[in-house]
Amino acid sequence: MSANPITSAEDLSINQTTVDLNNHVYDQLELLSEMSRDFAASRDIEASLARAVQHITDHVNAEGGALFLLEDEGATLKCHGSVGMTDITGITLNSDQGIVGRCVQSDKAEIVRDVADDPNFHKGVDDETGYTTRSILCAPMRVKGERIGAIELINKRVGDGLFEESDLHLLEAMSASAALAIHNARMADALVEQEKLARELELAAEIQRSLLPDGNDGITEVRGINIPARTVSGDFFDYFQLDDKRIRFNLGDVSGKGMNAALLMAKTSSLYRCLGKTIDQPGKLLGRVNAEICETATRGMFVTMVGGIYDPRSGIVRMSNAGHEPPLFRTAEGEYTDFEAEMPPVGITTFLGDSDEYPELELRLNGGALYIFTDGVTEGYLEDGKEFGVEGVKGLLDDLSSVEPGSRLEQVVRKVNWGTDKLRDDLTMLVIDDAAAFKERSKSKSIDVVSSAAADLNSDEIMRITVPARADRLKLVRNWVFETARFCDCSEDTSHGMVIAVDEALQNIIRHAYKNSGIGDIDISIQRSDEKLIIVIRDYAETIDTETVRSRDVEDVRPGGLGVHFIQEVMDEAGFMPPPEGGGNVLRLVKQIQ
Repeated sequence: MSANPITSAEDLSINQTTVDLNNHVYDQLELLSEMSRDFAASRDIEASLARAVQHITDHVNAEGGALFLLEDEGATLKCHGSVGMTDITGITLNSDQGIVGRCVQSDKAEIVRDVADDPNFHKGVDDETGYTTRSILCAPMRVKGERIGAIELINKRVGDGLFEESDLHLLEAMSASAALAIHNARMADALVEQEKLARELELAAEIQRSLLPDGNDGITEVRGINIPARTVSGDFFDYFQLDDKRIRFNLGDVSGKGMNAALLMAKTSSLYRCLGKTIDQPGKLLGRVNAEICETATRGMFVTMVGGIYDPRSGIVRMSNAGHEPPLFRTAEGEYTDFEAEMPPVGITTFLGDSDEYPELELRLNGGALYIFTDGVTEGYLEDGKEFGVEGVKGLLDDLSSVEPGSRLEQVVRKVNWGTDKLRDDLTMLVIDDAAAFKERSKSKSIDVVSSAAADLNSDEIMRITVPARADRLKLVRNWVFETARFCDCSEDTSHGMVIAVDEALQNIIRHAYKNSGIGDIDISIQRSDEKLIIVIRDYAETIDTETVRSRDVEDVRPGGLGVHFIQEVMDEAGFMPPPEGGGNVLRLVKQIQ
């Protein structure tokens, strides 16, 4: 009959040790699991760090503990959690200072059984608090070679207060787990911040898009397009119609990238639109915008931009260029002219000369198109990988000249971005296409010959001047006509219309009658008869055949002779008088005082 052997005391001791060891491992794993759950569940990393230090300190049965994290790109160690008799949370050390610094730099856990024998022991805290440190346990925290910091424990609660090797192994395991939890928490926070930033950028982009014209404003002569290289853009364009049917426009490029550039873009564009409703002259308007940007813009940031005004009734553009890419004018015949900037960008300096205004350029489109664009267009890629440059842009515009303006710009930027997944820079382009307005102005109309009896001989002459037949004298005439019309109680709009009509007539006389020779005079008389003004313009050139003075067919797009239709539209009467003695030509224009 067999019997179970009697278990010896030694066997019972071994079994109890195994149970204790298993319980110890189980407790350790439970602690690590609890720490990981705490970091994952809480968005407050600082609070989680403090709880982790408490758990580890209690588990190792130490009197105190502290968790240090590397900061300032690894230059310092800062305590983010502390438990025990002395609270050192917030204390900052050099990353190589003290035992904790040595542990981080060597990336090795260590036990200092008696700190009195260690020259690296930092006595500052003991001196300040009166606390006595006998033994220190320290383990570094790292993840995939990335150093994060270290956990330091002070004085064991039992026995002689000195730590054992088993305590060191336990702290190493806990430090590794804490490092992973901190790393994951930081990654989660970074993802949250990235998502938040992405939402904010998308909101900023939406606001930017709302500042751009949507193309549903009924304006067909001006079109623009903006393709950001990133979520937000530093480029902008705008155009809007004034009460007198003229169209204000601008296009700009802010230095730099990102949110700062986007904010400056929004401010500059909004300023230009707001001030552009009350300030007529493009140079003066750009000067006012420049003064404001110089006062408030971030140091070193500036804006290159072109701003101006286009009149579809005459085809005249007046514009100013603040350090921007030269605008490109394509005539109806396909010839190109560019216009270099004469002044620095907006935001550089408020000193722009005697008037603190930007110089203005006046251009007659005569059925052509004016293109304004940022350097992202000229720096685009050809199919072979080379940059487009200005010549490449010209080639595209030639190929697309018959395409409607909005579609033309879309095709240009599509070609510029050939075969690339990511834009090098924002693409922004604006076109002022005078073809349709030119067609309306060019409908065939002639100026009739009126008899001398219809010349209102009893009218009172208000003013008379004689000027040389030179284009550089026309500005003086325009000012004189405007002021005289206002003196005679004409409204501002009526006065502006008379100025343009007279200017058209004088341009034709200088160009065709005197053939741009600069030799000869032009007499201009303004008379008043009841409620109308009579303007009589006489030249001394060869007498013309009045039947030839008419707007040409639309297909004939040669320069010159384009103002006849407009003169008739603006003035109530327009006609040639019989040739005077001595030769020459006399044009009579009549406008009701309004």
